[in-house]
Amino acid sequence: MRIPSDASPLWKFCHLALTALRPIFCSLKIEGVENIPRHGGAVLACNHPGGMDSFVLGFASPRQVYYMAKRELFNVHPVMSYLLHRIGAFPINRGARDTAAIEYSVELLKQGCVLGMFPEGTRNRGKPMRRGKSGAVRIAIDAGVPVVPVAVLGIPHLHRYWYNPFKRTKLSVQFGQPVNFPPGTMEEVQEYTTEIMLEVARMMPPELRGHYEEALASPRERTPTGPQPVEPLNPGTRDLATG
Repeated sequence: MRIPSDASPLWKFCHLALTALRPIFCSLKIEGVENIPRHGGAVLACNHPGGMDSFVLGFASPRQVYYMAKRELFNVHPVMSYLLHRIGAFPINRGARDTAAIEYSVELLKQGCVLGMFPEGTRNRGKPMRRGKSGAVRIAIDAGVPVVPVAVLGIPHLHRYWYNPFKRTKLSVQFGQPVNFPPGTMEEVQEYTTEIMLEVARMMPPELRGHYEEALASPRERTPTGPQPVEPLNPGTRDLATG
């Protein structure tokens, strides 16, 4: 896979290392990379099956992805804090509204960066999806950037068998079409969030759709807001599968 041109040196090193080691542990199918805007900021709104989903999402993205990370990780050791910052992570206080982290997220997006977020808030460890929180969509609205729904599958199996080359995990990452949302009330932003989470759920098997399975099965499901046209990453490439 091509290393993101906008990546930091440490991100490029990690990408090279994962490119070399990944085939030992898993196969990876990536679809919809053309849905990630080539330029400008974007929020990748992804399901949250486990602790390694951020690594898989970042590896699959054609652009460097920035993430929020719990502040405790930055207090473990100065070297770890330095590496986290260099790879694009920044601290957030969990359990409280961290205004500084939110403002920093908006600023990153306005500078043209890609921000990975997990609206479920908590890892579901391979269980059905939880109801999404509105923070990711609200940040995207404040920054004036699109939201790209993303589904990552196979993480729980990778957690169990990453060390066993005889049980290579089949991972998949699918990027949906980007959506631009207008400013709205709290209720409207939650509705926007539901639209994005429904798009994520559509890319997942029925047994993992959880909170959104009933809505997807209902013939009265509300039609999501149509995405605004966004310049494709590569008009000639729709799917990318490796390994």
